[in-house]
Amino acid sequence: MWFFGRANRLEKDIDMLLEKIKESASVFSRGIEFYLAGNEEEFLSSLEKVKYLESEVDELRRNIEYELYKKSLIPDHRGDVLGLLETLDDIIDTAESTLKKFEVEVPDIPEKWHSDFVKLAEKSKDAAISCVDAASAFFKAIFEVKSHLNKVYHFEKEADRISKELKRKIFKSNLKQSHKIHLRYFTLSIETMSDKAEDVADRLAIYTIKREM
Repeated sequence: MWFFGRANRLEKDIDMLLEKIKESASVFSRGIEFYLAGNEEEFLSSLEKVKYLESEVDELRRNIEYELYKKSLIPDHRGDVLGLLETLDDIIDTAESTLKKFEVEVPDIPEKWHSDFVKLAEKSKDAAISCVDAASAFFKAIFEVKSHLNKVYHFEKEADRISKELKRKIFKSNLKQSHKIHLRYFTLSIETMSDKAEDVADRLAIYTIKREM
């Protein structure tokens, strides 16, 4: 990595943290699919997996922060790196909180909209994974960041489009108003992951410009 020199442990921790966030996004998407398919066992397994990954990411982030300060590494960029890792952590936090909401509130989602919810989860996952790829490029291949950021913005727009279309379908239906509002809530919850990815992308765009100056 460009600024850590021989801090091999730190490089490995950052690589591991990024991979676990990517994995959590994929587990999140599959968890939504399992829920919609009525596969409670696999859904709960997905939730537990995300909880486990979230705990590991938190521990890695604390270790990275400790190492950065302990070895007085990159004082000019330390705040940017820590801020980036914190916003990346929001992605896995969103994955966990959304799956928990499904577990606790058990939304009744009509089968005719299952494919829409699956597509929304997939686009949110794709945005998150592209965001992590951009972060990895920031540390290893700065010239690749922009192409990954473009993917993040593309997938976030797709998630936003699917979400809006889905909400229109919901509110044009004959469901009770309370049911409509509940489904809108879960539509927004799934979409939130793509919004968090966009937040990270915006931050990365600024950090990349600072590095190139």
